[in-house]
Order: sequence, then structure tokens, then C-alpha cells
Amino acid sequence: MNAELLLMFTLGCDRAFLFAHPERKLTDSDQSRYEAALAERSRGVPAQYITGHQEFWGMDLIVSPAVLIPRPETEHVIEAVVEQASGERRTSDLGPQTSGTANAEVRSLKSEVRIVDVGTGSGCIALALAKELPQAEIHATDISAAALEIARANAARHQFEKRIQFHQTDLLDGLEGTFDFIVSNPPYVGESEEDTVQLEVRKFEPRNAVFAGPKGTEVIERVIPQARAILRPGGWLVMEISGTIADSVRRLLNGWGEVQMKPDLQAIPRVAMARRPKG
Repeated sequence: MNAELLLMFTLGCDRAFLFAHPERKLTDSDQSRYEAALAERSRGVPAQYITGHQEFWGMDLIVSPAVLIPRPETEHVIEAVVEQASGERRTSDLGPQTSGTANAEVRSLKSEVRIVDVGTGSGCIALALAKELPQAEIHATDISAAALEIARANAARHQFEKRIQFHQTDLLDGLEGTFDFIVSNPPYVGESEEDTVQLEVRKFEPRNAVFAGPKGTEVIERVIPQARAILRPGGWLVMEISGTIADSVRRLLNGWGEVQMKPDLQAIPRVAMARRPKG
């Protein structure tokens, strides 16, 4: 699969073209590029960093070693947020009696939803939410200027540059107003687990986007109180986690409402959700 992906990258074509033209011969230039790409891959460089692209939520995103490579597991975060944010839409499914004023109220509520993606990296979460929730006001933060450059490029690439406001800041520092959703795929791997992480992740992906500290919950421990301070009453905190820290995160969310741990396709806790109490 990697060889095929790198060949598509070399030729600037998609898989359909590749299989439809088996007679296509590599030029000397093509051969040199392909061999260079294979050499990079053989030393462990992720294919996504070689090609500069990764698909997420049906979008082709630019990636570089400045950002974590978006992964399918993170799509569970998008699903959880969209399910909650779309709950009010279900009012419009009750029948004709909800038309007119009621539907106007639903649209008004949707337009007021404010979301912030904390530690946006490539911007994958913010872009996916912009795609699914066209009326939402979306903010995205990252402490890394290089990561924000990639995120802004992806927003422009998918014509979301006017939909997402980017902020270079540490987590939620300096954000104004209150939010309906605070969403994050924070670093959540403990340094004690380093040997269990794939070598290419340890070696090539940004360390501060993977490892949180000795326990793995250090960044989440900072996000939770900051989120509580700027979430509106009844607002949601939604974070990607691992099964290793699920129990610890549940304890950290003591005092929040409707705490949930949603599993991924392997039945591993993958998304932690909690609601700021209204009282």
C-alpha cells in the first residue's frame, strides 16, 4: 500500500488512473523521485509526510512534520460533537407543527453555536466541524506557529478560511466569551508508555503533540478547568483519549454532568465527553 501511495504521489495521479494505465512507464525523473520517496519511507518517515497529504473526514489535508498526522480514530470526536450539536435539529423532524416560527428558532439556535478546537494541529477537527455544522462559529488554537500555518493552509484549501478563527495561544488562554463546545485531541500518551508507541510516531511526529508527560493526563488536567471556566452552562467538553487513561480522565471530570466514555471500533474508550452543570 505504501509503495502504491508513493507511486501515485510520484506520478501525480489517483489509484483509478494507476490501475487503468498499467502500461505507463516511469521516466528517468519519475524513477528518481520514486526511489527517493522509497528511501525516505525505508528509514521510517511516514508516507503522509513524504506526500504531504492525508485524508480526513472526506477531505484531503496538507500535513508536515509540524503537525500530528490525522487518524481515523479522531473521526469519533467529530461524530460525538455533531450528534450533540445536531440534537436541536431533531425538533424540525416532529412534523408540520414545527414549521414557521419553531423552525426559525431552531435555525437561530444553530447559528449561535460557538466551538473551539484546542490544539488544532493540521486543523482537521475544526475543518470537519465547519463542514458538518455550516452555521457554527468555530475557533481553533495552537501554541505552534508552524502548525497554525498548516491549519490555515488547509482552511483556505477547503474554502473555510472565513469560517474558522485561528489563535496562537497555549490551550484556551486569552479566548473571549463563552462556548457551547470545547473540543480537543490533546497529547494523551504517557512517557512511561513510549516503548508501546510505533517507532515512526516517536521518531517523526511532533513529540509535544503525542506525549503529555509522565502520566499522559498532564495536558488534559490543564484543559478541564480552563474549559469549565469558559463553557456556557450546559456546554460540552469533548476530548480524544486512550483506554490507558480513561479511568483517570473520568476521575478528573468528577463534578461535571453526563460524563461519557465512547468506544472506538475496537471497543477501546476513545472519546471523553462531559457537560458543564447548569447550576
